[in-house]
Amino acid sequence: MSDISARLHNLRALESLSMGRTVIHRVHPLAKLFSALIFIVCTASFGRYDFAALTPYLFYPFVMMALAELPYKLLLSRMLIALPFCLFAGLSNVIFDKAAAFTVVGVTISLGILSLMTILLKMYLCVMAALLLVATTPFTELTAQLRRLHVPAVFVMVFEITFRYISVLLEEVYAMTTAYKLRSGSKKALDMRHMGSFVGQLLLRGFDRAERVHAAMGCRGYSLKSIPPPRRQLRSSDVLMLAAVCLPALLLRFFMVGHLYMTG
Repeated sequence: MSDISARLHNLRALESLSMGRTVIHRVHPLAKLFSALIFIVCTASFGRYDFAALTPYLFYPFVMMALAELPYKLLLSRMLIALPFCLFAGLSNVIFDKAAAFTVVGVTISLGILSLMTILLKMYLCVMAALLLVATTPFTELTAQLRRLHVPAVFVMVFEITFRYISVLLEEVYAMTTAYKLRSGSKKALDMRHMGSFVGQLLLRGFDRAERVHAAMGCRGYSLKSIPPPRRQLRSSDVLMLAAVCLPALLLRFFMVGHLYMTG
């Protein structure tokens, strides 16, 4: 029960961070969206052994977190959710790619280990860029920019509903888990023989809650072709922030500064 409550709190805490008043929060959402997109594309385009070339990209998450005054512990805990997937994807490289890459203080680092390190660094940079975007941009402003960029309305709607409904579903799980533990005496976990009925009840409650959520959204004017709020003009500071992120990312990608530093 406490684990579900903590997940629900973290989900809401991440969204509440977007209401800050720092210099990064005041940047135009379109500038932040494009800067995060270009940063992620540049990061993901590196090869499997380009760990050294990726290290200068660490400037982005650390500088952004400092300027936006975001709690590193919260973002790190959210980022670690993706760690097992990348870790398992990179372990096969360690097993099968055993050729020597370089030697550090007498210890030989194989190409498989180098590839694993590169995958983990890519994961960290890409996930942190996405989390920083969500933590500094209100969700409504983010979806409004997607509509202005003519992203298909169905995709935007699925994005909105999924993001909003996760917290609703967690609330239902939390309520049902609490009720189960109050009725089960000394049991601290859900009994496996009750798992089927628990999931079935959750599905029924989820459908009922989803209908009420959709009806409430419809009463507030939501539709598939929702009109975005009035357009906000880009300022010189917004363009400056976009250039400050995109230009170093592109220069580091095309000139491989990390490799030059290692060879120098």
